[in-house]
Amino acid sequence: MSIMIDKSKCIGCGKCHIVCPGSLIKIGDDKKAFIKYPKDCWGCTSCIKECPVYAIGFYLGADIGGRGGLVHIESDADILRWIINHSDGKITEIDINRKESNQY
Repeated sequence: MSIMIDKSKCIGCGKCHIVCPGSLIKIGDDKKAFIKYPKDCWGCTSCIKECPVYAIGFYLGADIGGRGGLVHIESDADILRWIINHSDGKITEIDINRKESNQY
């Protein structure tokens, strides 16, 4: 499992670096985030949820049924939108209402 960071979108805020539980995301001399050891990524998606400019995507490998797709998250007020770009070009969106999630 791993993430992909689009340096052209990264604004160097460092939020991903702060929340990464494995301390894998670093900030380079260019003030842009990068993942030093992608194979060591736990796949927790903490960084994806924190990125304010949607510069981080999570690679959906075949081992988890993703067949090479990439997912990223966009936020719109109380809605957290998971956008999956499948390897065949198809796009799937899953909307989650933050106020209603995790209610038991």
